[in-house]
Amino acid sequence: MAPLLFSLHIPILTIILLLLSKTGNCCFTRIFCFGDSISDTGNYLKSIGSGYHPIRNLPYGETYFGRPTGRFCDGRLILDFIAEEYGLPFVPPYLSRMSTNELLHGANFAVGGAMALNNSFFESKGFEMSRTDYSLGTQLQWFKKLLPSILEEPGRNMSIMSSALFVVGEIGGNDYNYPLFNGATLDEVRTIVPNVIRTISSTIHELISRGAKTLLVPNNFPIGCIPRYLTQFQSRKKEDYDPKTGCIKRLNEFAEYHNAMLSDEVAKLRLLYPDVNIIYADYYEASMNIFRNPKKLGFSYPLMACCGAEGPYNYSSIASCGNQGSMVCSDPSKYASWDGLHMTEAAYKAIAHGVLRGSYSSPSISNTCSDIMHDSGSRLLDSSNTM
Repeated sequence: MAPLLFSLHIPILTIILLLLSKTGNCCFTRIFCFGDSISDTGNYLKSIGSGYHPIRNLPYGETYFGRPTGRFCDGRLILDFIAEEYGLPFVPPYLSRMSTNELLHGANFAVGGAMALNNSFFESKGFEMSRTDYSLGTQLQWFKKLLPSILEEPGRNMSIMSSALFVVGEIGGNDYNYPLFNGATLDEVRTIVPNVIRTISSTIHELISRGAKTLLVPNNFPIGCIPRYLTQFQSRKKEDYDPKTGCIKRLNEFAEYHNAMLSDEVAKLRLLYPDVNIIYADYYEASMNIFRNPKKLGFSYPLMACCGAEGPYNYSSIASCGNQGSMVCSDPSKYASWDGLHMTEAAYKAIAHGVLRGSYSSPSISNTCSDIMHDSGSRLLDSSNTM
């Protein structure tokens, strides 16, 4: 009898191994993303209807898609490379109102310009908010509204949640961009950081309470290396710049302050939810790797915008990318910045690969994925033993 059982298990094991080894893509069945223009795949354009915005036209999207797609980039975003890594379709924007079948592999709630905090917070600080509130709270409500419609049958929401990858961020950048670009000091904006971190943490709590088992939580970019910041906050003091990169030190130190608080909060969440995979994605250091080693990674102009206007960093607020007076470089892959605020596809690809296959995720997302696949295989084998 034992040899017979063993022989029956051979084809079952073979099927399991084939399923789990197929290009390593059975780790996640869908992706849900929350964030801002770093991850937006079309929500912002949908939100403004027929209103004008340069991302509605070329050169946006020229590198990969050959047409504008609503992405604030010349091609693919980090989120797109994550989807490709796991053999999933590009994550569709929620506001496209796609059919249920088209949302079976997830949905993207990120919106260009979105903040972690809602408008009322900034209004209480004396800022006039004319923009629509697409904060994390709004995006979370969209997710709650969508979830029932993608259930295949009653009670399946937990399996959908446990097999999905939740990308919570990058978010918070606009909470700092808006006041900084409107005259606030770094010290003033620093007081906002704890509120941003609490909001991100609250969102993660909510997703976990609904069954999320794997969350990727990216930190913020080194804003001292971004052409718009380099242009607006130029200094005549040599000591204000990092001699190795040319980035503005105090701006990067601010980003590091946010990132340190986020990292501490993620550590607390891991203790609170030991059965949940909460992965800290270090977009900051993955980006700094480009600025510290540009030529090694193929970037000839790491601090200049590919699409912009004449100036020390190819950025001008009165001739920004896609507007009259702007110009486009001949080879975006040589630039880290696309339009002075967002990065090129080449830079996003380097960052994504550093997170997915390199050392810029903690714990390693590739190891986490392997563990998930191993656990899935074990459950399949256990179920076969009860047949």
